[in-house]
Amino acid sequence: MCDTLVALPSATARGATLFAKNSDRPPDEAQDVRWSPPRLDPDVTRATHVAVPAHAQPTRGCLLSVPRWGWGAEHGVNDAGVAIGNEAIYTTLDPRSVPPALTGMDLVRLGLERSSSAAEAMEVLTSLLERHGQGGTGHDPAGRQGPRAYWSSFLIADPVEAFVVETSGREWASERVLDVRAISNRTTIPAFDAAHRHPRQPVERLVDPRWRASQAVLASRPVTVDALVAHLRSHDSCVEAGWAVCMHAAVDGVPVEHTTASMIAELRPAGSRAWVLVGHPCEHEYVEVVVGEPFELLGDATG
Repeated sequence: MCDTLVALPSATARGATLFAKNSDRPPDEAQDVRWSPPRLDPDVTRATHVAVPAHAQPTRGCLLSVPRWGWGAEHGVNDAGVAIGNEAIYTTLDPRSVPPALTGMDLVRLGLERSSSAAEAMEVLTSLLERHGQGGTGHDPAGRQGPRAYWSSFLIADPVEAFVVETSGREWASERVLDVRAISNRTTIPAFDAAHRHPRQPVERLVDPRWRASQAVLASRPVTVDALVAHLRSHDSCVEAGWAVCMHAAVDGVPVEHTTASMIAELRPAGSRAWVLVGHPCEHEYVEVVVGEPFELLGDATG
């Protein structure tokens, strides 16, 4: 579970794109935020489950929020001001039916490392998806919940534009953001939703309240960093206890989904900055980071 939002410059207080995400993961997974400097891979890039041909050019430097067990990132922003976050979604295609391939988190990191704009990131992400496929567990296979596969949706932004990409296996659809947009754990592009939404996913109880809360925050203009911080810390966006934007979800008293990392990024052509934390946003303070400077923030399991 996750929630991701973007507001383009026309909708924000300071005339910059604002991007925000809470990363909701199994609570026994630690997640770290690290600066990944540019590098040149000689032959292949080894992602979580598979390897893909290396990028011909040095990668972009990226500030990444990475579950410690895998290679990919839940969200991040690169030194060109491109930000990407992903969401677990479910469709009529069973993700357990395909072999291990790229995960949604792998695609987030590859898109950030190989792009200088949101449009270029979308092209990188979708071309890798079509060529190498998507599959394999997106949860720590050694964790309490064990392996679990899912498809992904993505929100991709830069200082001037943004896009939503939704996937089901190797199929995908995209939508350009006009001024503000929010995504959560469901298909949201109308035609793609009509064709692919899982008929038994309980979106009305577990997803739509969070999605509507994000839309309400974006509808209050101008969108500010402070408003996004308050939203990512909020607990009033749920029908069932714990399944809020700041997530503390449990089943029969056993924790199953917690917010384990959070980021807000202000994207500007001349340089971006971000506010990051690991753990529950309601329990920790955001740390301001200049994108491009060395940084490390280590997380712990939350439950």
